[in-house]
Amino acid sequence: MAFAVVGIGALLAGILPRVLERRPLSMPIAFLGLGMLVFLLPVGLPVPDPLRFDTFTTHLTEVGVIVALMGAGLKIDRPLSWRRWSSTWRLLAIAMPLCIAAVALLGWWWAGLVPATALLLGAALAPTDPVLASDVQVGEPTDAEDSEDEVRFALTSEAGLNDGLAFPFVYAAIAIASTSLAPADWFAEWFAVDVLYKLAVGVGGGLLIGWLLGKLFFRAPREIRLAKHAEGFLALAATFLAYGLVEVAGGYGFLAVFVAARAIRAAERTHEFHSVLHDFAEQVERLLTVMLLLLFGGAIVGGLLKPLTWQAAAVGLALIFVIRPLAGWLSLRGAPGRPAEHWVISAFGIRGVGSFYYLAYATTKTEFQQAQLVWAMAGLVVLVSVVVHGVAATPVMQLLDREGERTQDASERGSAKEPAPAGANG
Repeated sequence: MAFAVVGIGALLAGILPRVLERRPLSMPIAFLGLGMLVFLLPVGLPVPDPLRFDTFTTHLTEVGVIVALMGAGLKIDRPLSWRRWSSTWRLLAIAMPLCIAAVALLGWWWAGLVPATALLLGAALAPTDPVLASDVQVGEPTDAEDSEDEVRFALTSEAGLNDGLAFPFVYAAIAIASTSLAPADWFAEWFAVDVLYKLAVGVGGGLLIGWLLGKLFFRAPREIRLAKHAEGFLALAATFLAYGLVEVAGGYGFLAVFVAARAIRAAERTHEFHSVLHDFAEQVERLLTVMLLLLFGGAIVGGLLKPLTWQAAAVGLALIFVIRPLAGWLSLRGAPGRPAEHWVISAFGIRGVGSFYYLAYATTKTEFQQAQLVWAMAGLVVLVSVVVHGVAATPVMQLLDREGERTQDASERGSAKEPAPAGANG
């Protein structure tokens, strides 16, 4: 039965993107509903309880996230720079910490969570998910550096980086749960190791591995130049190498995968091999997404949301509809783009598989009080995000695209009407 369900899901993963294209219904909604239906049937499938199967949950979500991070890094056309990525830096430096602090505070004050668990909740729900956000991300790699609109670029680049940058806050929650709330017991080691060292190794290791792979793909002798053979599965080789080696060195593997993907793209920016790598990574990501959503649907009908209280539910809904939109909007004041684009970027901070990974990872490292309630809150947030953002993504992006085209046309017409300056040659 399990093989049959996965087979049906994989088949639908190939069909549904074409059927649902430009419709106000996303593939994640369809597979979430299918998962709920399958696990409601009396076929003997075990309830996919993430607390009971915490190790399996950790590794399955881990693979799903790192494959998505490789795809996100490869498909961004815009070269990395401080000015051209200003929206990304603002979302990471302002919006994400604000979201973590607000959710942690509300979780402690309103939902009754202990401080360590409240901080874990805030850290786990802060990242924009790279797995479920395909409807609002940039498309395949192209040769044009400025082809991406600000909304799709900002959400893709944010999702690529904030999964790694949320990790220090997760480790802070683990440290508090393992020792005490007093900073003297954990802050110095946490800041030196979990912030400075792990971030440095993640960025540095990702750059080095990506640079070496870029040389191997595009600059090696002809007989071993891998780009010449157009093997898509090398996307997995790059993903697992970057993640595994940096994790062994004690760094943040999530960060390393995205940075390595950007380094590979920079090695030969316009080569068609990037599309081959991206397409393969996207196919694997889609299959993993199907599995994760089927299991998530099963967890919902199996009682994942039962521990919810109305206060806890209010905190989760506040994150989606109030905290993230306001934090995103504040962070983007003065950033490139129109005000409408800023609001869309702020509203579409999709939560998903990355949040599940952080919760599963943390609960395997130490014991957290009220773990069932935190999983229920995360499950509610992801459920609402999948449905609300999945329904709204297509019409909102279509409306934004039409508005952008009208603005561009008006600008071009205005430029055409400007008189030539005096003395100009024809």
